[in-house]
Amino acid sequence: MSTEIKLPFDKEYVSSFSKDMGEPAWLTELRTTALADAENLPMPKPDKTKIDKWNFTQFTKHLVASEDYSSLNELPEDVRSLINLEAQEQSLYIQRNNRPTYLSVTKEMQEKGVIFTDIFTAAREHGDLLQKYFMTDAVKVNEHKLTALHAALLNGGAFLYIPKNVEITEPIQAVYIHDDKEANLFNHVLIVADDNSSVTYVENYVSTVAEADGIFNIVTEVIAGANAKIQYGAVDTLAKGTTVYVNRRGKAGRDARIEWALGLMNDGNTISENITNLIGDGSFGDTKTVVVGRGEQTQNFTTSIVHFGKNSEGYILKHGVMKDAATSIFNGIGKIEHGASKSNAEQESRVLMLSEKARGDANPILLIDEDDVTAGHAASVGRVDPLQLYYLMSRGISQTEAERLVIHGFLAPVVNALPIEGVKAQLTEVIERKVK
Repeated sequence: MSTEIKLPFDKEYVSSFSKDMGEPAWLTELRTTALADAENLPMPKPDKTKIDKWNFTQFTKHLVASEDYSSLNELPEDVRSLINLEAQEQSLYIQRNNRPTYLSVTKEMQEKGVIFTDIFTAAREHGDLLQKYFMTDAVKVNEHKLTALHAALLNGGAFLYIPKNVEITEPIQAVYIHDDKEANLFNHVLIVADDNSSVTYVENYVSTVAEADGIFNIVTEVIAGANAKIQYGAVDTLAKGTTVYVNRRGKAGRDARIEWALGLMNDGNTISENITNLIGDGSFGDTKTVVVGRGEQTQNFTTSIVHFGKNSEGYILKHGVMKDAATSIFNGIGKIEHGASKSNAEQESRVLMLSEKARGDANPILLIDEDDVTAGHAASVGRVDPLQLYYLMSRGISQTEAERLVIHGFLAPVVNALPIEGVKAQLTEVIERKVK
């Protein structure tokens, strides 16, 4: 049984919005069906975190008015620092709240048949391709209330398609700017790398307001065909007061690789789910996650790699820092299905607490349904090592600076994995600001 929650928008609104956006009939139908399903589906149940009083469904504005940027120089300083403003050519998408405001695609990508555009243009101009992958496999519409609501109220996002045998060497970047306190975002990112292709994609969710009351329902689907490689980096810095549900999923075919580097730095209550399904034999998944919690935040981070293919490899590395009265759950799940022989599932979760009231809970879980495999896990929760501090302070470094160096060293494995220098610098700056 699920508690009935009256949704803020009805079928007529959703259908009208879809048609106003010029969407194909299949997407309009998917939206309206999803809305009907959302009425009765249960909420997700993240382990050890009660979300029954969190607001994921009650809001009044589906869209907010946002102006275009006439040039990159008009971007907020926080955003300009992420972008190479001097680049002659780059592949870059910028979205302001719900509105696509800037898109550039390199000549090389255009000539190779790469599609990189906002989700609405993709629906109008590449509808058949979008329909093939959109919430059909990696994430299903009717998994629970939040996935159904996401499909029904989709109001932003991007689509990236790499054709077969195409390798893109320069990173592709997307920036989602939140600068309106009343904005609510149902953002969908779909990345497909067809057989024997490769791509690096990096995104930022950036709040330029200090506090807001918005709902962020974010879904990402990453699909790697046979022998394809996708590197996916993200830094999320959404404002205090926001309620965030983020679901990033990957599906890897035979000999495919999906590598995640995630900096989860939101200041609001957050549920994050990152699942990689290693479907093909010889597939590979690697997830590195860094988290900093502060204030009275409650956060839940579940990372899972599921092995279906033989000789598949999955690695999870999660490092979190908690301060003030922040509370976080870190669930790491390595699952090897029956038949996935010769597979290897490894994970490590570490939580560093900087204050008496901070709480971090690291839960490594191995679920093994096959005999001929390798698996292992490690987890720790504790405070800054006094021996490390003593070593640094004995060399003339102050205690404050010593603590700062220990924290940066603790988080470095993920920070260093981000493939764009500007984004890496941003994550370093955010960490510096949050752990002061």
